[in-house]
Amino acid sequence: MGKMKADCSSQKNTIMNKIIDLTQLINSSMTLYPGTVPTSIEKYNTIEKDGFAELKLTFCTHIGTHIDAPCHILKNMKSLDQFPVDKFIGKAIIIPLKNETEISLEFLESFKERLAEVEFVLFYTGWQFKWNTKKYFDDFPTLTKEAAEWLTKFNIKGIGFDAISADKVDFNETDLSVALRNHNILLEKEIIIIENLTNLDKLPETVFTFQCFPLKVENADGSPVRAVAILD
Repeated sequence: MGKMKADCSSQKNTIMNKIIDLTQLINSSMTLYPGTVPTSIEKYNTIEKDGFAELKLTFCTHIGTHIDAPCHILKNMKSLDQFPVDKFIGKAIIIPLKNETEISLEFLESFKERLAEVEFVLFYTGWQFKWNTKKYFDDFPTLTKEAAEWLTKFNIKGIGFDAISADKVDFNETDLSVALRNHNILLEKEIIIIENLTNLDKLPETVFTFQCFPLKVENADGSPVRAVAILD
């Protein structure tokens, strides 16, 4: 019996070690895109007063680790609930950036063979360590126009970043087609965008399974997700 318990415990630890949480914690003091309505988490019912506990959550669809749907930017395009559930799971690779200030086509070309084998690509910029600081919004690497267009040629379901956006945060640019250039390029091809990932430094440079299931909200232009990597 003792050996059986030990074996079960060992198996459980092995399984847990293979799952890495890539999700930022949602709370009332979390980093938000500038101009977003503040997140509120309120104790609406308590065990002492009501006999049960229940929180009241108030937040926008693009908080924390979340998905952008095509209809977030483009008219008459799909919302998240219009995709089959398998849109949100698949084989993935991590592409770490070292000294790159942008994600160029020239840089990506060396990953061509690996990109052809997966459905998700996650870019590790290191900005996850700047979460909840003002520097989180500054100068994070983004895809060049040529790189974004090149990625749409692959059989990719989604592209993820450990940064606030797939585009620079530039409020001086009034033309949204320019300010949100990468969003437009990717979402037009129904490539979902996952933003504010974390723990990307813990991922191996081998293929793993990525999942980012959104809340099933009608006409959702976006949704917080519980993103995880399952190491094969």
